[in-house]
Amino acid sequence: MGATTKLLRWYRLHGRNLPWRRTRDPYRILVSEVMLQQTQVDRVKEYYRTWLKKFPTWKKLARASNADVIHAWAGLGYNRRALMVRDVARSVIEHGVPKTEVAWFAIKGIGPYTAAAVSAFAQKRRTLPIDTNIRRVLGRLLLGKPFAELKDDETIRSKADDFLPRRGAYYDVPQAIFDLATLICTKNPDCASCPLRKDCKAAKLFVSGRVQIPKRSIATARERKHRNKPFPDRIYRGRILKTVRERGQVSGRRLGQMIDPDFDKHLDQEWLEMMIDRLAKDGLVSYSRKIITLPKG
Repeated sequence: MGATTKLLRWYRLHGRNLPWRRTRDPYRILVSEVMLQQTQVDRVKEYYRTWLKKFPTWKKLARASNADVIHAWAGLGYNRRALMVRDVARSVIEHGVPKTEVAWFAIKGIGPYTAAAVSAFAQKRRTLPIDTNIRRVLGRLLLGKPFAELKDDETIRSKADDFLPRRGAYYDVPQAIFDLATLICTKNPDCASCPLRKDCKAAKLFVSGRVQIPKRSIATARERKHRNKPFPDRIYRGRILKTVRERGQVSGRRLGQMIDPDFDKHLDQEWLEMMIDRLAKDGLVSYSRKIITLPKG
């Protein structure tokens, strides 16, 4: 029995029951994929259902204002994603639903992973969306690398061409790999429970104890922090947006103390204004005459 067959059999028995796996609607698939970026699956399930009640179709979302989508996205973080999905909806209404992976990728805001994911899961294209999870599993299985890196993606894609079936449910293979990565092939894998242990080129390395598990398998970019602040700027930008969302409008003179009890007007005012400017450039707030509001566009 081939490795792909083993994987799909395991998936049918142990795969996670997730709402976006019960649809082939490109809109719903896109929403789920964007929400899943930087956000845990359990949190996404709740927001996914709520979002679809408010914006059930491309058309409904395309008509939404910036403020509408920012309110609906509240709590998921990385709020630019909300505006990006809305802008994709406007593109779809104007030009139609893309039919190919290349056409999805041509839309502003959609990266190679998302383009491949929508093509595979919504349109049943034979393509492989590579994210951290798929890179980890296939790097081990096909390359024998305990911790594959971004530079290995093209090799993984080439090797995976034989791993993806030519017929049948090839579009389920990436979903099966996601679940294997989450349940078994984690950073510190449970090789004894893996259905692919006899096929995996890295399994013997892990079982023998010859692999040293790094604290971080992939180097992460250092986040910007202002002087002695305990959190990165990203957290304070989130607080700014939350405050504006809840109050409707906020005076720039009062905002500093609202987001940081240790705010110092002399040392932190320029930092605060830089964060407000960035949020405004991203289309997440409007800033006029020292008053901050949600945008109307």
